[in-house]
Amino acid sequence: LPIYYEHAERLLRLEGGYVCTCKPEVFRRLVMEGKPCPCRELPPEIQLERWRMMLDGSFREGEAVLRVKTDLSHPNPAVRDWPALRIVDTERFPHPLVGSQYRVWPLYNFSCGVDDHLMGITHIIRGKEHLTNEVRQKYLYAYFGWKYPQAVHYGRLAITGAELSKSKIKEGVETGVYRGFDDPRLATLQALRRRGITPEAIRELMLDVGVKAADVTLSWENLYAINRKILDAKAYRYFFVDQPLTLKVSGLGKSYVSRQPLHPDHPEKGYRELHVEVSLQGEASLLVSRRDLGLFKPGSIVRLKNLFNVRVERVEDKLVEASFHSESHEEARKAGAPIIHFLPEGETVPCQVLMPDGKLLEGEAEKTCLKLKPGQVVQFERFGFVKVESVNGGVKAVYGHP
Repeated sequence: LPIYYEHAERLLRLEGGYVCTCKPEVFRRLVMEGKPCPCRELPPEIQLERWRMMLDGSFREGEAVLRVKTDLSHPNPAVRDWPALRIVDTERFPHPLVGSQYRVWPLYNFSCGVDDHLMGITHIIRGKEHLTNEVRQKYLYAYFGWKYPQAVHYGRLAITGAELSKSKIKEGVETGVYRGFDDPRLATLQALRRRGITPEAIRELMLDVGVKAADVTLSWENLYAINRKILDAKAYRYFFVDQPLTLKVSGLGKSYVSRQPLHPDHPEKGYRELHVEVSLQGEASLLVSRRDLGLFKPGSIVRLKNLFNVRVERVEDKLVEASFHSESHEEARKAGAPIIHFLPEGETVPCQVLMPDGKLLEGEAEKTCLKLKPGQVVQFERFGFVKVESVNGGVKAVYGHP
């Protein structure tokens, strides 16, 4: 504070500022008309005396303010003779650190303007809402004979369908609308990290956006595309069946072991095995996702990935009955059969996935997922990338993106 006081007094001696005791409504009327207030042209010795009265308590809160002289004809009234220091009633509003030790406090443009110069700031990077502040501060720099730093102003950043206002997010957390600052419905860094969005993806997106004055609205799809490129090469693959329904397959002559690659492009990473047991009656019971119910049409052919092809016989709400058709992928290709994932019934673990809309999706995952570690990002095939949160007899994960 003494440093600010020193510069305030220096400004008054340079006749670059004045202590204004006008009523706010009077000053507002004059400044809107581009006219000086009666205090503006008082000599420096009177200004300094008024300044001492601000410091010693002769003036109370709201009775005096130190202003910086600017161009009263400036097209933006907010620039005209802006306030630099004001009085605070520290008995009513004591400072949390220094109590009532100081009663005159600088406003933003004066304190930041002095700080930037004294700390040797060369570049200022801030939102374009501060463009007017740059104009204000340049008057201060001109009086003191300082060189103004190079300022770069950028537009507001928004992301489709997400709230980025810190105050609104904080209010939502405090009132229970959000479960925390890492709620997947948010676009906070904590929420993105929880969903498995990598720092590299965020950095690349920011570099693509660049620093520009125009407002920018980001698309989730852009972020997902960058993150997918990063994750795709290293994320292991697993099967997760959400909202499972039963697929009964008849006409099987043997049991099967389906070998599924941990990564389709890297066979050296190994395989998972899904064991499909067949009853004495030649039947097997599998789980498939309810999302695939529309693919099962009586008479149609469907391929179970890396297993076999089935012919759909009968479709109910919670049960699909099918018969064995063939084993080869070529047969499925000829028939134009869709390829879906599956899980052998009884060979699964419960799995919950927290979705970006805050809903919890229940399902079953393959038993191999019990080997996963919290924090690991994997891809549930035909579902999306997820980040594992816990593995304890079951799996809990947070959905990232497709």
